Amino acid sequence: MKRNTILYSLLCLGVLFTSCNKYLEENPDNRAEITTVEKVAGLLVSAYPQRTYLFTETASDNSEDRTAALSSNQSQPYVDLYFWRDPTGSGNSTPAEYWNACYSAIASANHALKAIEENNFGDKVLPYKGEALIARAYCHHMLVTLFAEAYEPGGANSGMGIPYVTEPETVVFKEYDRGTVQSVYTQIEKDLTEGLKLLKGGVWKVPKYHFNPQAANAFAARFYLFKAEWDKVIEHASAILPENNFYDNLRQYAGNMYNLTSDEHRQVYTKAESPFNLLLANTYSVYHRSSGAGANRYGFGEQVKTHYGGPTAFGPAFRTKLFSWGAPNYNPGKYLEYFHYTNVAQGTGLPYIMLPLLTVDEALMNRAEAYLQKENYTAAINDLNDFGRSRIVGFNVSAHGLNAEKVKLYTGLTDTKAAFIATLLDTKKKAFILEGIRWMDILRHKITVRHNHIDASGTETFEELPHGDKRRAFQLPQEVTLSGLPLNPR
Repeated sequence: MKRNTILYSLLCLGVLFTSCNKYLEENPDNRAEITTVEKVAGLLVSAYPQRTYLFTETASDNSEDRTAALSSNQSQPYVDLYFWRDPTGSGNSTPAEYWNACYSAIASANHALKAIEENNFGDKVLPYKGEALIARAYCHHMLVTLFAEAYEPGGANSGMGIPYVTEPETVVFKEYDRGTVQSVYTQIEKDLTEGLKLLKGGVWKVPKYHFNPQAANAFAARFYLFKAEWDKVIEHASAILPENNFYDNLRQYAGNMYNLTSDEHRQVYTKAESPFNLLLANTYSVYHRSSGAGANRYGFGEQVKTHYGGPTAFGPAFRTKLFSWGAPNYNPGKYLEYFHYTNVAQGTGLPYIMLPLLTVDEALMNRAEAYLQKENYTAAINDLNDFGRSRIVGFNVSAHGLNAEKVKLYTGLTDTKAAFIATLLDTKKKAFILEGIRWMDILRHKITVRHNHIDASGTETFEELPHGDKRRAFQLPQEVTLSGLPLNPR
């Protein structure tokens, strides 16, 4: 296989968020020496991407043209993302920024693994080795999902993957190749299965910021959903809550979250203490702002709002929260920004949000899909009804519970399995808006994305992004071409 050189700066970016130039001034053997188990654990705080993948929302069918007259903000990269063009640069909310953040996190995981290999830390370090392996697997899975051809269960998956990096960087330039989608998946599964065996007994100061056993099983359930290995999806999703008390741990829109204020709701949504959050990451982001995607011309507008707050297959609409900068500029009110001042006197700093990477809500829906694929409709309906009950005020199984006739009527499909799958995807589209999950479903289920365009005269036209369109894989940072790494074809 042809070897290609990728710029070192794109893969390491400084393990501890120092500049790469400063990092390279040091002897590789003297950089951030990890000599204790506690230092290994501390390093792994940076083994998670500190940027978001919310840019996928603009490219998905959760966005629309809100018209220039009503949404004058036409800043980048949101316009390019909506038109499925490759944004330039690596600024906030760009695919390139997320690529860099993932490889920076991978560098931290690899540095920790190298330290474990070179030191006699004993069994006490094993849970952190497991965490490092799973964090590395997670980052590579996000990268191959967003920057390569969609994985095809049972297919050859011979298209270009992404570089799978397993060693710390010790030279300015190092050769890599993109491998194939299949080879990347094989390495992800190797890291994941090995890591899961090691997590037992781990102690984390704030477990929800790390791949603890619950979070690791949630990631495994998602990974095997992509592979269409339904029994493993069920196994790992069920392992999150062995007592099967999923309903008690879901986001209780119709329960204890019902009367929360907007700020309280956004705070609870992203708190480590909330039982539905399994893995959280502190991410630098302006996507949620009005100056970001919030009030951009292309985003969450009236048509998306109608679907978001509309009837469900259960009957009533889901209980929701909605933030608005004036119609048609909406936001589902999920993220409470923390502004970190770098200069208090000048009022300058960086905006951060806690981003839920894995939740009980998603895990339950993944298990429900696996049951549907196996045509175990009784188990799937139980999971779906639990989900609906957490979001519909006054939910009653006899009135609102799902059945085959109900989902066929709702979807207009006559095949039972197809109607249930369509219902599940519709439920997820409503429930997980502005969380980046919709794009994963678009890829897995080969859903065509349709975007509208409204010109100055009010004439509306449409453009589609079907399965197989090369633009469904986001573009790698342009800088990689300087060292010969091939970009995605267009």
